[in-house]
Amino acid sequence: MSSSTAPGASAASSIDRESHNPEPRHQAWRNTRRFAGCARCVLQVGPTEIPRGYHGRVWFSTSPILRILDDCAKDFTFPVLDNGYVYLAATRLSVYAAKPEWALVIEVFGFSPRAGLPDISIYTFASQLHNRDNPERYVSREAYEKYLKRNPHNEFRSAYPMDEGDWQDPDDLEFLAQSARHVAVRGDLVPLPSVDEYKRFGITLEDPSHVRVFEICRFLTATLRPQMLGTIDERRVSVLPHLREIMVLDEWNHPDVTDGVRPSKSDTFRQLARVLETEDPRMYRPTEPPNTHWSNWPEGGLL
Repeated sequence: MSSSTAPGASAASSIDRESHNPEPRHQAWRNTRRFAGCARCVLQVGPTEIPRGYHGRVWFSTSPILRILDDCAKDFTFPVLDNGYVYLAATRLSVYAAKPEWALVIEVFGFSPRAGLPDISIYTFASQLHNRDNPERYVSREAYEKYLKRNPHNEFRSAYPMDEGDWQDPDDLEFLAQSARHVAVRGDLVPLPSVDEYKRFGITLEDPSHVRVFEICRFLTATLRPQMLGTIDERRVSVLPHLREIMVLDEWNHPDVTDGVRPSKSDTFRQLARVLETEDPRMYRPTEPPNTHWSNWPEGGLL
């Protein structure tokens, strides 16, 4: 666990603002969120209605925070680490707060063969979100209002730490090009490792003569982790600027959402809700071993 208290300067952001509802990872699973009463006064997240403050803010309280996370899990907008469309490579979780506001950000770096290029999925959950999409990005005002109504406390963005280039096989983007000697990471050329170097990090190549993109992603997260995850600007893209970074986790015990485990049933997220409520990182005292390493989610990417 590491922490810092102030955001600093960072490299230029490569965030895809068009990708708040990515396809195909989430869109096919999305369900309509249920609302009762005035949308500015009451938010229904599950069976219980949560009172909302002025401008629709959800005030500090452990229970509403967990209900928001549970609602997102039901709508498949909460990270699923064994996502069948994504080969997992790395994760990170950041906590931000300044009463009465809070935010929680989860980054998931991996490779989806359908997407073509490795990316960082940036999931933000917050009492109030920053930098929402502009209405001009939607075909109608009604479509924009539906976007806000369905995602009142969650946002999704994508960032791309690996640049397009001839390092990928042009005939099959799931593989490295046979002639490739480098990959491009945030504008820098990084030499490709030997077969033995993969083994050092527990990566068993499916075919040593033709390395897969997800395999190099996993190697790079073991050797260049800071570059493969989001810059400060990228991970704070949907976080209110005045919120203070309380805590950063490089590993934690993540609920198996696919198996029906909701965040509110996870000791990790119950403790993180307490951290958000108190702004005290000492409230996080893990009782379960971390499981966010890619080796713990072997079914990811197999669809």
